[in-house]
Amino acid sequence: MDVRNCKSCGNLFNYAGRNICPSCVRKLEDKFDQVKNYIRENPNASIAKVSDDNDISVNQIRNWIKEERLILSKESSIGIECERCGKAIRVGRFCNDCKKQVTQDLEGVKKKAVKVEPKKSGDDGKNRMRFINR
Repeated sequence: MDVRNCKSCGNLFNYAGRNICPSCVRKLEDKFDQVKNYIRENPNASIAKVSDDNDISVNQIRNWIKEERLILSKESSIGIECERCGKAIRVGRFCNDCKKQVTQDLEGVKKKAVKVEPKKSGDDGKNRMRFINR
């Protein structure tokens, strides 16, 4: 059992993949619901305004956008930058053009991948077990 300190409150908890305790996870989920509702009611609010009014960090809001948990409408003034080209986006980590380009690049690499065939064993004596006589 892996016991760690919560990054948020400092309490000990049984680690299960997240660096915060279950109590802080619940608080964070409540904050998420609060922020989501606030943005729905105030679509023109800036990310700084959302952060101040809901007592949550700008970085946490950006993380929710990158994780595609918060999907912003076109009317919203909130946005983040594409991690590849820097274009303003409303959801995820990459703009649609960069997503297409990365997908094409990965498919190209996949096609170029060399398949390694296992060597076929023959009766030339090279692939046999050997014993040392003493």
